[in-house]
Amino acid sequence: MTSPPTEHRSRTMRAVKGRDTAPEMLVRRLTFSMGYRYRLYQKDLPGKPDLAFPGRRKVVFIHGCFWHGHDCARGARPPKQNAEYWSNKIARNKARDVVHLAKLQTLGWESLVIWECELKDQERLRDLLSTFLG
Repeated sequence: MTSPPTEHRSRTMRAVKGRDTAPEMLVRRLTFSMGYRYRLYQKDLPGKPDLAFPGRRKVVFIHGCFWHGHDCARGARPPKQNAEYWSNKIARNKARDVVHLAKLQTLGWESLVIWECELKDQERLRDLLSTFLG
């Protein structure tokens, strides 16, 4: 049985945003500075991609390592509290991501997933975006 969340934990979790996060803003600024223009959260596409490039039929997702279960140090770190809930939640997120990417591919869209941990190396990120969008 899990204990009820503390007020501090509840406040922290309420502060987690689903849109316009710092990693998203960093990728958006970089992409824009490279001369690419995009649409945000295109609702008619599976998964509402963070960035959509309709003319190129390409989309970019910016995933948080913890929330989407990346295999890096941050993503592989098990939660300390309510571990079963979070393990199930992350597994559902990963399964949903696979479905969305498959649907996009079926519709003829190319997808790029950028992980939060990949944002540290700006030059590599720039090259990755340039190769994908170019």
